[in-house]
Formats: sequence, structure tokens, C-alpha cells
Amino acid sequence: MARNVSTRRKIIVTVVAWTIGILIFFPILWTFLTSFKTEAEAIASPPSLFFFDWTTENYHEVQSRSNYFLHFMNSVVVSFGSTLIGLIIAIPSAWAMAFSPTKRTKDVLMWMLSTKMMPSVGVLVPMYLLFRNTGLLDTRTGLVIVLTLINLPIIIWMLYTYFKEIPGEILEAARMDGASLSKEIIYVLTPMAIPGIASTLLLNIILAWNEAFWTLNLSAAKAAPLTAFIASYSSPEGLFYAKLSAASTMAIAPILILGWFSQKQLVRGLTFGAVK
Repeated sequence: MARNVSTRRKIIVTVVAWTIGILIFFPILWTFLTSFKTEAEAIASPPSLFFFDWTTENYHEVQSRSNYFLHFMNSVVVSFGSTLIGLIIAIPSAWAMAFSPTKRTKDVLMWMLSTKMMPSVGVLVPMYLLFRNTGLLDTRTGLVIVLTLINLPIIIWMLYTYFKEIPGEILEAARMDGASLSKEIIYVLTPMAIPGIASTLLLNIILAWNEAFWTLNLSAAKAAPLTAFIASYSSPEGLFYAKLSAASTMAIAPILILGWFSQKQLVRGLTFGAVK
């Protein structure tokens, strides 16, 4: 029997939830508002929140100084490409660990997770030299490879969790009907795990889109994504807060829009798993 929740408790929970949401969203709002200020108003003390002379000069200057659409396409190719390749590798890997485990399966999963604990700067020099010697430095291909390897443990772990919730009897029935291993994965397992795969896809696109360390160190101009586009407005002469805010707003807007329209799918996959 459902427990009755008092009106007072609902109000308190609602107020707390809205407060936390506003606190989390406030830096984004501040960045957005600062992008429409002049440099003088951006550093004014005390700062003004809404009452200032709005201007779009920063956006015009950012676009004239940098090729936004080149950086945008680099981010799209790198984030979507690395995530799709990661899924192609991770789906069979997660299937093997979920439905054909060995005594070493848990050790392998923990080893993959442990690679995320290593500081990235610890392998920067060998990775840089490897990319330089193989001609992958400042290329989309190189960034796709490195981001695939970085996010692959997360993709495998998430898919492994979703696949474990799928009854093994369904796959056994497919085998009895004559399904091969590839058909079992493609036509039986994958459709049943669509919510989990979709949430994994979305989460890793966001992670790849926001990756800054490797994109800043392994790209220069040709393959530089939006993270490098933002960093270009921090110079030895100082920080140009209004222009930096405009660049940041232009960089985060696409991924915010994607997250907004796909939030139901993302929450469904992260909350309920693959099959319910």
C-alpha cells in the first residue's frame, strides 16, 4: 500500500529540488549573461545580473577571430565517432562477460575500471611521441582513437550492467532456433538493450564532447574541437571574460540541446536499466 505523503513534505521536497537545480544551473546562466556584456561590465564590481547594456559584439568577434563551425564539426566527428566505435567493440565484449563469464571476468572488469584511476598526464609524453611518430598528431583520426580508448571501460561497464538484466533463457531460445552468435547479438540482444545502449551512447558523447586534456595536447589547429576553441580565449595578456563566455556558450549550446531533447531516454536507461 502506497504511503501517504503530506502536502508539507511535498512542498519541502519541491523547494529543495528547485534550489539544488538552480544552484547547479546558475554557472551556466551566469556564463550566458556575461557573453552579452562588454568587457568592462563583465569585470564590474558589484556585478549586474540582468540590468546592463546587452550586446552581441562578443559573438561577432568570436566568429570573426575563430572558425567556430570547423571546431564544431571536429567535436561532432570526434565525439560521435569515438562513441560509435566504442559501442561496436563494447557490445560483443559486454555480451561475453555477461553471458559467458569465466573465473577471470570480474578481474578483467576491475582492471578496465582501474585504468580510469590513472592520471592522464602520467602517459602524456609517450602518447604524444607515439602520435607524432605515426602522423596522428592534430588529426581527427588520432583524437577518435584516444577518446575511444579512454571511454571504452565506461561503455563496457555500463553495457555489462544492462546485459546482466536480460534473461539468459531468451538467448538460449534463440540458439535453439538456430541463431548464430552474430545474429544472437544483432537481432536478439541489441534490440532488447536499446534503452541501455541509448543511455550509454548519450553519456559517452557528452564525456567525449567535454574532454579537454587530450584534445588540447594532441591537437593544434586542423583537428581542434570546441574545448580548444574555448581555451584560445585565455591568453598571457589576461582573460577576456565576455569573449570567453561567448565562446563557452557557443561550445556548450549543442550538447545542452542534445541533452534536453534526449533527457527522457537518458533517465530511462540510467534509472531502469535495459529491461523492465
